[in-house]
Amino acid sequence: QVQLVESGGGLVQPGGSLRLSCAPSGSILSINGMGWYRQAPGKERELVAAITSRGNTNYADSVKGRFTISRDNAKNTVFLQMNSLKPEDTAVYYCNAQFRVSVYSGYRDYWGQGTQVTVSS
Repeated sequence: QVQLVESGGGLVQPGGSLRLSCAPSGSILSINGMGWYRQAPGKERELVAAITSRGNTNYADSVKGRFTISRDNAKNTVFLQMNSLKPEDTAVYYCNAQFRVSVYSGYRDYWGQGTQVTVSS
């Protein structure tokens, strides 16, 4: 079964940068929207950034000007460049995408397993 695989999380000091990547683990037919969500301890999961197949983007107010979402359509990969990181950005970051794996299946919503981002001195 195809899954979304994330990479790039870790520990960084305030003001530092990290780049997250996410892609399906196997072959897919086509992919639509892709995005990143995060969930901090004791809080609900929230949208961080999203990008459509045409490249239109949407950001949470808290990350505008600091985070950049992009995608490589040839590799079905989505990236999240995170700059000027703050302690309040600490959370588990989840990749999300809508794709179909064959002509016999419709578009489904998929989630990655999550990657920890910790911003601390």
